[in-house]
Amino acid sequence: MPDAPEPVQPRFRDDVTVELVKSSASDADVLFAARVSTVGERSFPARAMVDQAVTDVEHPQTARDRGLINYLMRDRHGSPFEHNSMTFFVSAPIFVFREFMRHRVGWSYNEESGRYRELEPVFYIPGQDRRLVQEGRPGKYVFVEGTAEQHAVTGRVTEESYRQAYGAYREMLAAGVAREVARSVLPVGLFSSAYATCNARSLMHFLGLRTTHPDAAVPSFPQREIEMVGEQMEAHWAQLMPLTHAAFNANGRVAP
Repeated sequence: MPDAPEPVQPRFRDDVTVELVKSSASDADVLFAARVSTVGERSFPARAMVDQAVTDVEHPQTARDRGLINYLMRDRHGSPFEHNSMTFFVSAPIFVFREFMRHRVGWSYNEESGRYRELEPVFYIPGQDRRLVQEGRPGKYVFVEGTAEQHAVTGRVTEESYRQAYGAYREMLAAGVAREVARSVLPVGLFSSAYATCNARSLMHFLGLRTTHPDAAVPSFPQREIEMVGEQMEAHWAQLMPLTHAAFNANGRVAP
């Protein structure tokens, strides 16, 4: 009789991952949508151009395009920034998705389901660079570095808790309990994965709330773990739409 397979051992992570899996997004999408108001169907296809194959200076058309995009951002003409699409595959703890899915306008989500598959034992433990201590009153507080002892107890206690919870989950599954019932013992530090689709306007709104940045006109105080997701999304977006990203920063990182 063959030996029973070894049970899967829990794994622990202190990061998140964001992969851009599909996109139809460029600065030209903003330009043709905006220019239809003055030139009709002749606005498509617009092209944001940088003539780097010939010269190291910006193409004159790019300067005009940059100016138009900056004007739209500054005066908050937002709809031209909606004519594009980006789909990300995000792997992060469940508590990050609970915050993430508060962003409903301009976002679509599909997340893995504990009803239909057995969940992998991958859990989040804060890294050494995670500030652990909250100081101040609600609405006016800061996070400061934790001591070595605080990091040690955080790592030990969370790992023990995760192992106990996953053991209980496996015990119920082995007893024939349905996945949708057994999953109730698993903590929000368990990793999940989801596709998240947005446009540039909805992404800018997300970044304005879920990241900190020196150029931000309005301060934001996101939880660090969702900020890590936002930083990776922004890096992908900045490559797709560099003129729009630059205008976002130049105008205080306020979504139009």
